[in-house]
Amino acid sequence: MTPAASPRGRSSAAGYLSIGQVLARLTPEFPSLTSSKLRFLEVQGIVTPMRTESGYRKFSSADVARVRTALTLQRDHYLPLARIREYLDEHGADGASAAAVPTSIVQTVRRYRRDELTKAADAKPSLLGDAVSAGLLPAAETYDERALAMLRSLAALDAHGIQPRHLRGVRQAVEREMALIESALAPLLRRTDSGARGRAGEIAGELSRRVDELRAGFVQAALERLAP
Repeated sequence: MTPAASPRGRSSAAGYLSIGQVLARLTPEFPSLTSSKLRFLEVQGIVTPMRTESGYRKFSSADVARVRTALTLQRDHYLPLARIREYLDEHGADGASAAAVPTSIVQTVRRYRRDELTKAADAKPSLLGDAVSAGLLPAAETYDERALAMLRSLAALDAHGIQPRHLRGVRQAVEREMALIESALAPLLRRTDSGARGRAGEIAGELSRRVDELRAGFVQAALERLAP
């Protein structure tokens, strides 16, 4: 049974929001935001919520502002999270504004409308719709190069009868891996200094690469069993 937080812990969390409350505030503006995405933003040093004595995350108004700005910069300016973290740390939660981001840090990245995306990926429009319904791609007006690569892969799999709905487990497996990495980084994530957040981001990348290597090894072993 999870121990209850002390009165002091409850008092320190007063005015803070749970993950569910943060999602309720932000998903109207960012429909693809999920609890897993919030945890990923934490691992990347975008936000550092406090933890109750029971281990639950609690987000301050400044945390919510950082998340909103980070998601806006991703959506409107297509900035990588590492650059967004630098921008937020430099300006602070109150001074950082997506509208005021300097043009010098904005990257010019190719964006594809839905019709352009399906044409470039040689995919049927219905496949994009199925991918969105299965949670493999976000519902958006424009998409980036990563989405193009993913839709191309989905089109190749679809040609062999593997549809987006069959691949929900792949996405769920990635979310479980993310939770595993997050658990390993818990000691760093509990710290509030920027050095710890940066170190957590570096280790997260390394752990992710190691997991990818294991996954590739498992797939190769399975393919060898299929060989005549």
